[in-house]
Amino acid sequence: MGGEHVHQVAEPQVVTFSPELRPRDPICGYWLGQVTLRLRREVAWIWHERGLGPQPRPDALPPAGDPAIESLDLVRYHELKSRFFETDDTARYLSEMIAAGAPEPQSEPERGSFGWVVDELGLDDPSVFVLALAVSPAYDSACGSIIGACLNLVGPALPDLALAQRLWDAPEAVQQLVDPGHPLYRCGLLLRDRGEGAAGVAVNWRQSLVVPARVARLLVNPKAPLSGDLRELRPAAETEAGRHADARIAGERLRSGRDSELRVIPVAGPDGADLQPAVAIAAEAANRPVVSYIGASVALMSPHAVAEIATTCWLRGVDLFLDREVASVVADPRSPRPSPLSGVEGVPVCIYLAVGNRVDTAGISRRFRLPTIETTPLTYDDRRRLWLDGIGPVSGELGRAIDECAHRYRFESETIETVCRAVAVRGSRTSAGDLHRACRAELALDLGELAEPIQPRFSLDELVLPHAQALQIDEIRTAMANVARVHHAWGTERVWDGAGLSVLFAGPPGTGKTMTAEVLANELGLPLYRIDLSQVVNKYIGETEKNLKRLFDASERADLILLFDEADALFGKRTQVRDAHDRYANLEISYLLSRMEKAKGLMILATNRKDDLDDAFFRRLRYIVNFPIPDADDRRRIWKLCIPEGVDGSEVDIDFLADRFPLSGGHIRSATFNAMLQSAARCNGDGRRLHRADVLVAVWRELRKADRSVGPDSFGRYADLVQELEAPGGHQ
Repeated sequence: MGGEHVHQVAEPQVVTFSPELRPRDPICGYWLGQVTLRLRREVAWIWHERGLGPQPRPDALPPAGDPAIESLDLVRYHELKSRFFETDDTARYLSEMIAAGAPEPQSEPERGSFGWVVDELGLDDPSVFVLALAVSPAYDSACGSIIGACLNLVGPALPDLALAQRLWDAPEAVQQLVDPGHPLYRCGLLLRDRGEGAAGVAVNWRQSLVVPARVARLLVNPKAPLSGDLRELRPAAETEAGRHADARIAGERLRSGRDSELRVIPVAGPDGADLQPAVAIAAEAANRPVVSYIGASVALMSPHAVAEIATTCWLRGVDLFLDREVASVVADPRSPRPSPLSGVEGVPVCIYLAVGNRVDTAGISRRFRLPTIETTPLTYDDRRRLWLDGIGPVSGELGRAIDECAHRYRFESETIETVCRAVAVRGSRTSAGDLHRACRAELALDLGELAEPIQPRFSLDELVLPHAQALQIDEIRTAMANVARVHHAWGTERVWDGAGLSVLFAGPPGTGKTMTAEVLANELGLPLYRIDLSQVVNKYIGETEKNLKRLFDASERADLILLFDEADALFGKRTQVRDAHDRYANLEISYLLSRMEKAKGLMILATNRKDDLDDAFFRRLRYIVNFPIPDADDRRRIWKLCIPEGVDGSEVDIDFLADRFPLSGGHIRSATFNAMLQSAARCNGDGRRLHRADVLVAVWRELRKADRSVGPDSFGRYADLVQELEAPGGHQ
């Protein structure tokens, strides 16, 4: 039995210990029968060796003995064991059945079956026997206890190489299975569990031989359905073919290449993109079916989980797709643990691995990695079609809102489907506002400490600006409201790359730059983020660009309003290069200029030092709005707007304050608020009256904060109310 298969005889009736189990594959049945017969013969010898006499029952197992004595007795009883096999009636009968030849297959074995593996890997008889020995406890529940008895253990156990050597007629032939490069290990058919005592041991004959459960299932029954966590990929729609040219090329390369080794194809795409159509197109070109793993990603963290799935796919003749969530666990280059992919390097299967970017492929060996399939983002027309299909019958009533969402939110198909399901529950009651709110809920922008989200507080009727500036703000609002229509209906998207607007708000502090940004956010329904330049600008080379990239990439996903306050700190003039610091500072500005050209949404640069900006930025700005100190009429309106409804401000001489003091809107709001804090103490909880004296004192304070020279005479007829502020002991 140690060499070639012997001549054909009748198939042994004994296959497993459980009589009702019958593998579909006759070759598998023969070798499982070999395992069963040899285990039975070994049990008969153990009874005899230990001098326990006849078995109390034909199926009784011998009690455990001393493992050390058992090992010492191997040499002592070697000849006795051989003689026992020849003379004992039971042992002789079992030996005759063991000697029966394997059946000749009537046809080609089914792919993935035990017989197919034997032929595919060119396994010799000792290797086939070891594989069958490892399959037996995974297939036959009664086998574990018999193995435990043969290993001198109490209860069920898994086989090891030491047992295989004892059971096989030519023990030396089993030595080859010690090699970790043996095809059974390399292809994931056998896993050897390493116990705690195995560390640092070159050869451990007591390592358990394990066939993964789903692998054993296919070896015995190649027509068994795939596990529930593997699902066949659906074919790609015809509309997807034009978007995934890279996928078809990858599939054709796969078909023409070798299928005798592992191949990993990274599949890259934007966040939220459905990568399955690209994989399906590649699979069609390669003429190879693909299954997707849909189980929990954490389940793949166990040492042999990915290898088990990969081997299953190889046996079934299908390729494997691991989506982005799963792939982030399997091929994370930052993980301190070995990649689960390291256990599949010998499995001849193709794995499509979803990745976020090229950095995510760092954990994949170049030896197995094929070129990345790059999927392109959805176009406006693609997104609009998905929105119309997803929303269904009420889409006609939301036509303009759908057009805006298709432009404003550059979502991929999975995200659009999620939003459509969320709004579908409202049916015909779905409004444009509902649609936009659902989209904003899906944004989930994570800008960390780089930007602060601002909840807009002001409406358009609260904004007080000179006529010329008010017209410009209205133009900006109109432009942003119509940019989608002009890009996609009028055809400017290709030339302008779908860019949004970049504007500059320049003027002294407190003149309404931030307030105007909030008004625009309210009017346009766009999220507003104020950029924290202290977090963006970094002294380390290249870090500022990384932070800026994160901000601009966020605006690529959806229209936002990014407010760069004190923009001169970041958008300053380039300087003559005198050292490395100057060179890298100029690179930062050059990077900003390039990203501004393509920035989506609305980017607002606010500064009170307009002259310090680099001249190259001005060409890229759609609008430049200068915010002056408001004139007397505008100040009068601001004073009135700053006094809340329900507060009695009849004592306040608004005309006098507006005419006499050229304050900005920010100073007026500050003075009003400070005055109300003092007036509240005077009212003692009775009524809400704003006192004239408190307002005048608050104005005095604001002027002094601005380093303006002011005395009681500046307050004219109200000089006596502020006189005490300059008197000895008065509050300065």
